[in-house]
Amino acid sequence: MIENDPSKRGTKGIVATIILAVVSLFMLLPIFFAVINSFKPYSEMMTSFISFPSKIDLSNYAKAWKVANYQKSFWVSLVITAFSTIGTIIFASMAAYKLARTKTKLSNALFMIFVFSMTIPFHAIMIPLVQLANRMHITQSIQGIIPIYWGMYIPFAIFMLHGFVKSVPLELEEAAMLEGSSPFHTFFKIVFPLMKTPAATLAILDALAIWNDFLMPMLILSGNPNLKTIPMTQVNLFGQYTSEWNVAIAGLVLGLIPCLIFFLFMQKNIVGGLIAG
Repeated sequence: MIENDPSKRGTKGIVATIILAVVSLFMLLPIFFAVINSFKPYSEMMTSFISFPSKIDLSNYAKAWKVANYQKSFWVSLVITAFSTIGTIIFASMAAYKLARTKTKLSNALFMIFVFSMTIPFHAIMIPLVQLANRMHITQSIQGIIPIYWGMYIPFAIFMLHGFVKSVPLELEEAAMLEGSSPFHTFFKIVFPLMKTPAATLAILDALAIWNDFLMPMLILSGNPNLKTIPMTQVNLFGQYTSEWNVAIAGLVLGLIPCLIFFLFMQKNIVGGLIAG
């Protein structure tokens, strides 16, 4: 039965808003405390962790920037994240389109293989993956880790885009074909622009996951001291400077800033993608 009482709907909305506000507060509190303590000297932070800093001190950020070598690690993380994300979206969208439009047993089997691969935990294939990368001589290089990320994130992207392609009217493609458009041109001029919202959502989620990933870069890039991502360099803050937690916290905040900026600029795409999905 459909609930028609406006007062009950209003009460449910208020309760839902309160619950979401409380959950959001608990999720934001750790970030809030990290930010305020990143400006404190060590003695003040240990005295009162929840208070505001007596003065704004940027020396923690300067020391964290130097120790973690953020200037170099930022560009390494940016290149890996950008090429991994762009490649994932392009290859996954093309594969999803082909699998959705091809009605054969082989295409169905291939799609199920992609879906099944999503159920395999990464830790189950971690050691064989590293051994294979060593035999192929693609470790300790950006060119080696990017295809690995493609293999990790393309199956889920295909799964998400496959259903969206099925919702695209086939008449649009048939009309383009009648005008003499090639399949390649039809995809990139007709179908791919319609994928903009779900593709943007996938790109945002993949980019944030790759940017914050520590395990894969450690396994593939650890042998090259010149190729360290931001999560890898942050480990240095918990070595020699373990006692200076204010410096370590400042380093974590530095690594968080690009993600926050990226999310603020792209949050409309996330909401739109969730609604479209």
